[in-house]
Amino acid sequence: MKHNIKKWIAGTTLLAGLLINSSCENNFGDINSDPSIVTNPDPKYLFTYSLNSLESYQGAEWIWENLEQLLRFSQHLTTDPYELSTNINSRYSAYYSNILPNLVQIRKLIDAKADKDRYQKMRAATYVVAILQGLRVTDMDGSIPYLTAIEGRDAGNYTPEYDSQKVLYDTWLTELTDAVTTLTASSTDQESYGNADIFYHSDWTKWAKLANTLKLRIAVRYENQDKAKTQQIFKDVMGSSVGPIVDDADQFVYLDPDHNPIGGDVDYRSIRYATKSIITFLKSTNDPRLPIYFSPNDLTPEALTNLATTGQALPAFINAADPLIRYQGGPADWTTDPTTAAFYKNPLNAGTNKYVVMSTINKNFFAPRRNGATGTFVDNMVTSAETCFYIAEFIQKGYGAGVNTNGTAEDWYKKGVTSSLKNMNAIAVSAQSTTGLVAATADAQIAAYLAQDKVKFNGVNNLERIYVQQYLNFMRLPTEAFTFVRRTGYPKNSSTYYPRDAFKESIPRRYWIDEPALGTNNANWLKAQQEQGFTPGDRSVQALSTQRLWFDKTSPDFGAGI
Repeated sequence: MKHNIKKWIAGTTLLAGLLINSSCENNFGDINSDPSIVTNPDPKYLFTYSLNSLESYQGAEWIWENLEQLLRFSQHLTTDPYELSTNINSRYSAYYSNILPNLVQIRKLIDAKADKDRYQKMRAATYVVAILQGLRVTDMDGSIPYLTAIEGRDAGNYTPEYDSQKVLYDTWLTELTDAVTTLTASSTDQESYGNADIFYHSDWTKWAKLANTLKLRIAVRYENQDKAKTQQIFKDVMGSSVGPIVDDADQFVYLDPDHNPIGGDVDYRSIRYATKSIITFLKSTNDPRLPIYFSPNDLTPEALTNLATTGQALPAFINAADPLIRYQGGPADWTTDPTTAAFYKNPLNAGTNKYVVMSTINKNFFAPRRNGATGTFVDNMVTSAETCFYIAEFIQKGYGAGVNTNGTAEDWYKKGVTSSLKNMNAIAVSAQSTTGLVAATADAQIAAYLAQDKVKFNGVNNLERIYVQQYLNFMRLPTEAFTFVRRTGYPKNSSTYYPRDAFKESIPRRYWIDEPALGTNNANWLKAQQEQGFTPGDRSVQALSTQRLWFDKTSPDFGAGI
């Protein structure tokens, strides 16, 4: 957990600000050559700054990407369709301006120390942070500078090459493996960041577990290109002495009571509504996450009486006998069912009373400080549930042969579901929002949920059940949600278990990277665009939906999972 951040940020802002320059996201000369350099900054402050920067830029990402685009494309919610704004991709500029440069600088400072051997665990942790954000960047952008990205100040290289996604994955796997080896070594004389490490407080075992979970993130992205590689990564992670993050206490969680990334912009440009697919499944399983993710409509018993008295009929898609009538979703693509979609914005009228029938997302859960509220936005950036579902998925697919998996696919599935339910409930508690579990009976509620025919393993569609729970768990991790639906093709159009909503709109499967300023790094940018099969400078939906990233080239189409 993240504690006592404020006392570190004041110092880190000055030091880190003197080490970087973010005037242009693609101008690596600016980023690397600022003459106002602190010659001997404290690595602790630099680390804090990079860690905090993993989260501090995300307000724009939540508004312009997550709520308006990615969660709509994944069908976790629906909203008015807007163009893919030029305000997207703040993840890219944050990486090169506020995160990666300081991590590289820490390594240089440590390498220059006479007693550098005492700082190797601190050094190893910088790679884990760099890869955590690097994955989020390449997930949407493909080839990006990494191996030579921060060489301007020392090597005079202001034109770094764009490393391909495969090169990035292979490089990061090596760096993560090396980091785990260093972080788990039985050294007794190692220096640490102490509480300047605002996530793990220099608990090196937890950093090693995070590194292993990031390896699993790479493994699932590798699968559609090289299944043998995926199996090898899985084997390596499960054979690690510490393993990945599989316990809630080890999660990578950002917690700052004053952090308010979404605030009153939760409805910016459009209200966010529930889709029919997700509402139908959550209701059919009495899922405790239903009231956490979505808000009830206005159809209280009193409202239903008023409607009946005034002769106002319910819409055809609403069952008056539904015990969960207050939760309703509609088409993800409004054009596929305009009659139902009309009720997103048009309430029912009963005399002077107006009743909204569609459920919106639970705004307090996403924006706990809107309208003067005092809840806390907790960001579980890497969760134990995610890891458990990856392990269950790999075992179910047969990758567990010759691997000590410490349980069956069903065991890991249950552990993942349990963790997801508890964590989402805990986030809701911190947000002072609606919860789904009652503390005194939470374990019994979870056991009952897992025992349902539609939730438990049935020997027929076990993989789909793992997929669906993984999908539901990604409600607060939109980049992971969008990566999931791209790599798996689930939820599946033809499914009788969890069918995807009809969607006619073309969906961009990636972002674009703008061409650098003329005379800077144009040649390397152009080369990377062409190598990936992209039309340079083309931001059209046609290009973004058909010219895919490397990990995505052989993935199924949306909804075409097999």
